[in-house]
Amino acid sequence: MPGKTGNLLPDARDVRRQAAARDAKKADDYVRLLAEAELEKRALTERLGAASDLSEDDKKKLTVAIIRRAAQSGLGEVQLYRFSDSLCTDGGLAISGSAAGWEDTLRGVPRDIYDIWANYLRPRGYKIRYIVNRLPGSLPENVSIVVSWDD
Repeated sequence: MPGKTGNLLPDARDVRRQAAARDAKKADDYVRLLAEAELEKRALTERLGAASDLSEDDKKKLTVAIIRRAAQSGLGEVQLYRFSDSLCTDGGLAISGSAAGWEDTLRGVPRDIYDIWANYLRPRGYKIRYIVNRLPGSLPENVSIVVSWDD
């Protein structure tokens, strides 16, 4: 009987190889999941970076409704939108530094909102701020668009 029990436990080298093979598979699976997540993130960023399919009139009506509701509540400003700085062509650097032409780095809905402000709200005395919040653990939507009407 001693011969039969001798084969119950594999050699330590084989156990290490099996463990290494399992770890390598886990690592491969993890790398694959990270790559898939990155592709999904890029696709979402591209979709959000596209201009809104609303008409200019509908965009204005939506903006006016938000501002009216805030003003009727006694506020002097309102956050219209939040978005990821990845929707800026420079990752939000021009906005953070208040660089001339920062608005040219905007894409998609953030640019649509800027255009509504420039063409419709600014002539009526409204101000706009794009604020980049770079805090540890901050949300992915780290840029706020705030419209104000108080001095």
